[in-house]
Amino acid sequence: MPGKIRTCARQRTTIRRVHPDPPFYFPLRHGRYEVAPGLTRFGKDLGGGDADTHVFQIDRTFDRFRAAKLASRDERFDKYVCTSSLSDLVASDVASFITSRLATDHASHVQPDMTRPVAALDALACQVQEDLAIVSVTPEKHWISYLHVCLPNGWAPEEKIGRSFAAIHEPVAGMAEMNRREDEFAQIMVRATDGLVRFAWGVTFDDELNHHPDRPKTPFDPTDPRAFLRVERQTIWGFPRVGAALFTIRTYPYDCDALRRDPATRDPLVAALRTMPQASAEYKGIAPYRDDLLRWLTTAE
Repeated sequence: MPGKIRTCARQRTTIRRVHPDPPFYFPLRHGRYEVAPGLTRFGKDLGGGDADTHVFQIDRTFDRFRAAKLASRDERFDKYVCTSSLSDLVASDVASFITSRLATDHASHVQPDMTRPVAALDALACQVQEDLAIVSVTPEKHWISYLHVCLPNGWAPEEKIGRSFAAIHEPVAGMAEMNRREDEFAQIMVRATDGLVRFAWGVTFDDELNHHPDRPKTPFDPTDPRAFLRVERQTIWGFPRVGAALFTIRTYPYDCDALRRDPATRDPLVAALRTMPQASAEYKGIAPYRDDLLRWLTTAE
């Protein structure tokens, strides 16, 4: 089965390649660090202009994202692509949604074998820059039933598959209140038929797309400073007919050397880093370098 899936995913893409620049998202303009759902209706202009009307944003970095995804799958397929009691009905509905959105947003799209819905999801995920996660919901419980996360932001898909909202977010600093409301959030996700958008962000010291926790972490070097604001755009789509929700997850790395040269981006970034609680800074890997990082961000050249 894995071998056939790989073949399916490596089929030649039929997406018409248009190469706009990636949108610039800056969710910390207010200059405060906070952990909150931050849900916004899909389609609102959040800094991306026309791109904000697209679930899947295909831009000039597409080839880099696709190569990184395929490298992750070659490393070990089931390290990045995981399932847990994913029904064919859910997989089929989600695959049909992705195919439809690609046809709408990008004129042409991959036509996977829809008689094998899980393989179709894999093929589609390799044709977009977003990672995918599916939450399944029954009257008794909810759980992560599918993860196609080849470019994780500091977490391991293998450790999250099959778990509930609270269980997967337990290590995240500042999530206690939202974790207590996990069943409410699960229902919000499933009912989000018109789409929701939220953002998360952190700072890393390289622009690698795959930040699986097994990979070596790059430290901040004050003698040769390099840092990137790593913004994550998530969209949420509900499938109440089958009791499921789809998350799309896309990372945008922005060079902090450019951000620090403009007060409009430097000042909110510095303020947000200064107000970030120590527990959050430790979780995001910023704590050991925060003072040196702030000194570099605020040093004029």
